[in-house]
Amino acid sequence: MNFSEAVAISTSSLWAHKLRSVLTLVGVVIGVSAVIAVVSLINGANRYVATRVFRLGADVFGLSKQPSIIRNVDDWLEFQKRKRITYDDFQAVREQCKSCKEIGASLGGRVEVKSGLNSLKDTNLRAWTPQMAELYDVDLVSGRHMTEADLSGAAPVCVIGMDVVENLLPNVDPLGKEIRWNNTPCQVIGVGKKEGSALGNSLDNWIILPLSTYNKEYGNQQNSLRITVRAGSAARIAASVDEVRQIMRGRHHLTYQASDDFAIETSDSFLSLWKDISSSFFAVTIAIASISLVVGGIVIMNIMLVSVTERTREIGMRKAVGARRIDILRQFLIESSTIAVIGGALGVLLGVMVAGLVSWLTPLPSAVRLWSVLSGLAVALSVGLFFGTYPASKAAKLDPVEALRSE
Repeated sequence: MNFSEAVAISTSSLWAHKLRSVLTLVGVVIGVSAVIAVVSLINGANRYVATRVFRLGADVFGLSKQPSIIRNVDDWLEFQKRKRITYDDFQAVREQCKSCKEIGASLGGRVEVKSGLNSLKDTNLRAWTPQMAELYDVDLVSGRHMTEADLSGAAPVCVIGMDVVENLLPNVDPLGKEIRWNNTPCQVIGVGKKEGSALGNSLDNWIILPLSTYNKEYGNQQNSLRITVRAGSAARIAASVDEVRQIMRGRHHLTYQASDDFAIETSDSFLSLWKDISSSFFAVTIAIASISLVVGGIVIMNIMLVSVTERTREIGMRKAVGARRIDILRQFLIESSTIAVIGGALGVLLGVMVAGLVSWLTPLPSAVRLWSVLSGLAVALSVGLFFGTYPASKAAKLDPVEALRSE
């Protein structure tokens, strides 16, 4: 019996029991679809986080009092004891770091922005030095960024995001208009390019002020600055990090054995943490989905054993007319593999649809990769072969004389 003949016989057998075959597919379909959906959502989230959320370049790093992400309360309490990063620290790093190309300082927070009777709450406040706009690659559709003159004079000016324009200054040219942040007036000198949203949070609800303007209103004795540094190239970032670390350790009078009392973070630090989180989620979900695949495989084995029992006489007749053990084995393995691969294909289709539906209904992005589709089909085929081996082996070992006596 050649391979094509075995495929034809296996397909006809499955077609003769359509309902049973369809029910056998369910476990494999659920398992593969869960895997494809999760992989697609995680791939989409990884790409989105890398390009839209943690947008620091490979040659940019940040210096702050504490890490951006704190894992437990004990760490947070310990970080509160650290010295603040001050404007004097910023100036020292800017003057002493020879390998650093650009250096900026910033503060952040949330404010309410108003214009006339219109207001917008929970706006992201960015109190920056002029270098920050280039470090974070903030594009404008009109107007200009702040200058050193604005910073030195604590000018009441601001650059705003598109959400602020649409909510506070609709249908008018916002340049030159006055808005208020926490009831402090500022003149709009620039409007940022619309960026959309990231994981459900708008990237356009922000206002940029000169750092000195913010400090003029609220003082600079309580807040700790974040210093952002560009090394000039990814190859030089390690040298720049070491140089900034030595400058800060000297300013904080740390001994050789003492740990840093500040945090230095690169884009790789954020992405590595995110990948750790997403990998853990991926592993747990895949483990749960694997249960469905195992159940599906057991169902395939059970159905194939039933099929062997039902077709005992047929197997005996085939052996009587010359079919070899390998022919019978191949026939039943092809049947189990066909069921599994069809279930895998349906699972891939369903998984892609589920991932797309989740992306449509929620802020979670998705990205279907070819390797995940091929992996899903390969896993389904493996399940079919593994769980079909025992029934196929049992059929191949049947004695033709005993099989022909079966009714």
